[in-house]
Amino acid sequence: MLLRAGILIAVIAVLDWHFEDNISFGFLYLFPMLMGGGCLSLLQMTALAALCTGLTEAFDPFPWAMQRLVLTFAAFFGAGFFGFSAARSRRLSDQHLKEVEREAELRRMTEEQLDFLIANSPAAIFTVDGTGNVQLANQAAHQLLGVERGGLQGQAIGQYFPALTSVPPSNTAPFFHTEMECQARRHDNHVFLAHIWFSTYQTKSGPRLAAVVFDASDELRDRAEFNLQQILTGSKVLVGALCHEIRNICGAIAVVHSKLARDTRFESNEDFSALGSLVKGLEKMAGLELRQTTQTVAESTNVGSVLEELRIVIESSFQESGISIGWEQAASLPRVWADRQSLLQIFLNIAKNSQRALEGRPRKEFTVRTQVDSNSVMVRFIDSGPGVANPERLFAPFQEGAQASGLGLYLSRTFARAFRGDVDYEPQLEGSCFVVILALAGNHTFPNL
Repeated sequence: MLLRAGILIAVIAVLDWHFEDNISFGFLYLFPMLMGGGCLSLLQMTALAALCTGLTEAFDPFPWAMQRLVLTFAAFFGAGFFGFSAARSRRLSDQHLKEVEREAELRRMTEEQLDFLIANSPAAIFTVDGTGNVQLANQAAHQLLGVERGGLQGQAIGQYFPALTSVPPSNTAPFFHTEMECQARRHDNHVFLAHIWFSTYQTKSGPRLAAVVFDASDELRDRAEFNLQQILTGSKVLVGALCHEIRNICGAIAVVHSKLARDTRFESNEDFSALGSLVKGLEKMAGLELRQTTQTVAESTNVGSVLEELRIVIESSFQESGISIGWEQAASLPRVWADRQSLLQIFLNIAKNSQRALEGRPRKEFTVRTQVDSNSVMVRFIDSGPGVANPERLFAPFQEGAQASGLGLYLSRTFARAFRGDVDYEPQLEGSCFVVILALAGNHTFPNL
């Protein structure tokens, strides 16, 4: 473009020089100025306008005049500036167009990936319009609700998830981004427990609600079965403790009865004989060993991951109580023999005891410290509480003054000993320290207990 502008300037200059009549060809320099304005900077364009003005005045047959010189330069510079502005606008338009095309391509790729993700997601995903009708639903949503593919569009969401009708999307309602657990109903009226993450949002077509749903029925059943198993296990341990105490009392009564039987005055007394029979029967009943209906299975367990679960469970409540928690955990802990759920219950029970002990204390510190030796892993729970007045009675059932039944530490020790572990108390100058001792998995070979 610059080469063409230069050739055109040379041609005009030759024509203007050749024809010496009262005709000026200087106005033709506007065209090379338009051509060069799109390629030059403002300073270069000023120099080109000055060159064209000089050529015009050099070959102009009319006398020289300052006003004409200024007007000619202004005309040439204005033409060049017009070309400069037009070229810049074109470049900006091209750049903007490329950005729009790139954004459109990225948006298209994102939409394709999102559509693929939603369509192939194992979770049920759907959107609801302002009237409570389903707009879009993926294949998992149709399978979850037992509806043929494409059959959910236009259906009222309330017939499947009645709880969602209480949060209708509207222009005046506040926006939600939360989750809930509620009862849901499939197309065949089968009821199940649904866990829903939902949020409302605004579009040009009106308010919308988006929800992600999964069936939590199996989780509910597992949770209920686990709670039932824990209750049964705790009840059996409790009954075993009661039977042990009854056997001790029956033994003492039997000793007294045998001494009284030596007195001849009671030989023919039927009530005394009946008392002896009752004591023997009660002792026999208390001596029967309870058989577990469910087995507690000890397996190779990662104690580090159990401590991480404990951290998730207790950290928020401890922070609300103003208790600082220190986790002095070894970088690598060996695996231990334990029942994972029972071990978590042991840790949780000891931690909750420390939390109650730290209520109202000026200094609230709780530390979990692990130690490994050749045969075991020891997990210590240390707090800055008031300590224990009678350590020798800690693990006896039905503790007086306990906030609950006084069975927490007794059951914790019983569970630990069931998989060859133990729970003990270590006296401290200040506060208290409970240690959970766990056998290393590589040192034992007992799978079922």
